[in-house]
Amino acid sequence: MADYLLFATERYALPILQPLAQALDAAGHAVHAWFVDGASGARLPAPVRTVGLREAVALKPRAVFSAANWVPTFVSGAKVQLFHGFNVEKRSDERGHFRVRGLFDLYCTQGPATTAPFRELAAQAGHFAVVETGWPKLDPLFRDDAGAAAAMRAPAGSRPVVMFASTFTERLSAAPHLFDGIAAEVARGDRYWLLTLHPKCAPELFERYRALAGPNATFFETEQLVTAQRAADVLVADTTSVVSEFVVQRKPVVTFRNRAPKPHMLDFDDAARLPDMLARAFAPDDALKAALADYADAIHPYRDGRSSERVIAATDALLGGELGRLKAKPLAARLRALQIRQRMGYWGLG
Repeated sequence: MADYLLFATERYALPILQPLAQALDAAGHAVHAWFVDGASGARLPAPVRTVGLREAVALKPRAVFSAANWVPTFVSGAKVQLFHGFNVEKRSDERGHFRVRGLFDLYCTQGPATTAPFRELAAQAGHFAVVETGWPKLDPLFRDDAGAAAAMRAPAGSRPVVMFASTFTERLSAAPHLFDGIAAEVARGDRYWLLTLHPKCAPELFERYRALAGPNATFFETEQLVTAQRAADVLVADTTSVVSEFVVQRKPVVTFRNRAPKPHMLDFDDAARLPDMLARAFAPDDALKAALADYADAIHPYRDGRSSERVIAATDALLGGELGRLKAKPLAARLRALQIRQRMGYWGLG
């Protein structure tokens, strides 16, 4: 049995880490979690044990799995990047998904669209390895969840189900623009709505969307995101990475002013067109179905619900020397490691 550490800085990382925690526990390992910043105070179900800074260091874990942009380098063990979302092109590659900070030993990529660019970066840098594993967060999307999705859908009865999700980035968020249209759809009641917002959205937006809950809608929290995706037939969103997660199921998505619209999206820029876009989503043509399938295969072709097991196997391969010898981390990474120590207030050994 080995000790493993899960690391997160935001609550939305918990659904990413939970399937991995279950897989580690099933393999007989001890699973610990260290949550900081926006994830402080969060918990994962037993047997995951929550620890603090000094306990995390004392554990000397075999590996640290991070669903954040950074990882505490002073904790021992292999540093494994799991990603906190898909590449939705919110930023340039240099600032966004393909930014390499020099902190990780292994990148577990989600699918071919991510793997190829990271393998090119790994060949150039030499100080990290890349293995395509699929994304642990989506494991429950393709596994029996003890009826959770059916339970969430039950209030809809025979009605179709629409899910709404929005990014917190103000200039990209659909939440302020689509509220009136969604409120009208909810009031009409011919479809049932599952509503959520990014945890960083403004409190007043949360109040407005929560107030829509009733016989025709419910508001759910981030931890139920994957269950809601299974339960819904169509997604309404913007440039949130939830769009890509939903598309993996090959279900239609309606996007409002997406930053980089693609053929698999029904994108629109006039809030008054929401009813028409929903009608198209619930009657997808062959071209849209083909685009959904192509995109899903490019970003996440795994539909077996076992990405967590592949992450563990990739980590074992790294630690066993099967992925080759890695170069020393660059100077910039060492400076960043010192900044992390300063940020965390830790100057001990490690």
